[in-house]
Amino acid sequence: MSERQRLLIVDDDNALRSMLDRDVREWGWDIATAAGGEEALAMLAQHRPDVVLTDVRMPGINGRDLLSEIRAREPGVPVILMTAFASIDAAVEAVRAGAHGYLSKPFPLQQLRAALEEARQLRALTLSLSAHGTSAATSSVPVAASQAMKPVLEMVRRAASSSTPVLFVGESGTGKELLARTLHENGPRKERNFLGINCSALPETLLDSQLFGHRKGSFTDAREDRRGLVQEADGGTLFLDEVGDMSSALQAKLLRVIQEREVHPVGAPAPVSVDVRIVAATHRDLETLVAGGRFRQDLYYRLNVITVRVPPLRERPEDIVPLLSFLLDKHARKLGRPVPAVSAEALHRFQVAQWPGNVREMENAIERALVLGVDEVLDVDDLPPTMRRSMSAAATAAGRRLDEIEREHIERTLRAVKGNKAEAARLLGVDRKTLYRKIAQYNQETAAEEEEEQ
Repeated sequence: MSERQRLLIVDDDNALRSMLDRDVREWGWDIATAAGGEEALAMLAQHRPDVVLTDVRMPGINGRDLLSEIRAREPGVPVILMTAFASIDAAVEAVRAGAHGYLSKPFPLQQLRAALEEARQLRALTLSLSAHGTSAATSSVPVAASQAMKPVLEMVRRAASSSTPVLFVGESGTGKELLARTLHENGPRKERNFLGINCSALPETLLDSQLFGHRKGSFTDAREDRRGLVQEADGGTLFLDEVGDMSSALQAKLLRVIQEREVHPVGAPAPVSVDVRIVAATHRDLETLVAGGRFRQDLYYRLNVITVRVPPLRERPEDIVPLLSFLLDKHARKLGRPVPAVSAEALHRFQVAQWPGNVREMENAIERALVLGVDEVLDVDDLPPTMRRSMSAAATAAGRRLDEIEREHIERTLRAVKGNKAEAARLLGVDRKTLYRKIAQYNQETAAEEEEEQ
């Protein structure tokens, strides 16, 4: 660890507190300890911890109340709860309420170290989010800090000075239109129009009219002459999103624009010369469409001169924090409200989300949170239901259910006391009757599993 970070350990067990202080300090942390919630809150401003590790059951201010207070005062500080078996249900509820995770006592030091390292990384991301500020909010360059996006931006930079067609490929919502706009704004056509259209959003006849124009009286509803987008973008750039959804007839017209540098509006006596750069995008595999006869091969070769693959958001997690900062500022400005802070657990949800809708889905989540949120802190409750339902990484490690974690904890404790059920019940904080019932349940489950295997 290049820079020592601060951990506040809160537990009313003096022996455990001393042991954790000694062991964790060797891992490179600066440690402060508190014997209870009241003392911890008093130390919060003075010690300014990066992570808090606290027991759940304590006299006075317990771990759950301490969690609430820390989230109110320092929303960016991750909190990890420690709990005995009897408090697991309450601890999971606390995780849902914003704790970064929990550890079931007794826990191996390797598990604690892994949890602290994850929380440390989350804290670093939270601080990074604050440091990003709002400087990128007015930039036309796509926000990217990942290695995966560096070759993309470099290719866009190098291609900007020419008029060669560029094809952006990648999943929907990855920011292909923003990259196309960047291409335009960094080239010699930047003073002229950049116009875009989604080829899958309009029926064929309307798309034909929108793109290539028509003359008055050329069909029933043609009440006046209309210049299509190809002519409107003359001297500039025309962006065709989802070009793979274009019909064969319109593909032929687009090929003529690229090859002959002219457009023939419906009903016009002669074609019109145009000088327009075509930039296209698709989430489809155009080679497969060509092989299936659904996309013209000659048009594919014309569009495929420079191909740029835009990676999905899940392949560039380093971009989450800068994107979050950029989008928060963008939509806060639009709504005329201050940019909110982001709680540690909300930031964690952004980090672990799969984002099947990519940057567009992330932007929608942020806009929703700002529209519906009323506090100065963007919290888990402000996020879409799919993000709120996800547990923290500590609670869902390896996708395990709570009953699996509970069973593993009981079995580990029984092994530690060499099968002494009375001692195990004491350590687990439950009566022997409850422990016997759990053991009988696990034996039945094991027998059923063995019977199925046979």
